[in-house]
Order: sequence, then structure tokens, then C-alpha cells
Amino acid sequence: MIVNNGGNLSKEYFIAYFRLIINARGYSIEKAQEYILQHFFNGNLNSFGHYSYTNYLKAVEELTFVKLEL
Repeated sequence: MIVNNGGNLSKEYFIAYFRLIINARGYSIEKAQEYILQHFFNGNLNSFGHYSYTNYLKAVEELTFVKLEL
């Protein structure tokens, strides 16, 4: 996904991005986290600001919780 250098990315954005990576590559949530860290954030979780990073963490938490419920 291409993201312009502006705006705050929502939790829903990250959930959609996780689902895209998981479905397209067949990754687990953990492997998708590694992929997103390297390819989206370029190794720097704060590269899109604190608000986006916080929403990324909320998305991880929600996806992990959903996985545990199943």
C-alpha cells in the first residue's frame, strides 16, 4: 500500500493492511507484524507518528484477541 507522508492512519487501516498481508502471503499475524515493520514502517515504528503507531498497536491487539477467540 502506498501512503502519502501525511495524515494519521487509523486502526481500521492497519487491520485492513494486516488482512491484506495475511491473505496475500499466507502469513500468520506474527509473520505479518515482522513484514509490516520492515516493509511499511522501514524498521521505524514511529515513522508515521505516534498516533499511527498507537493505532497499529491497537490493530495488533484486536487481531490477536480475535485469533484467540476462534
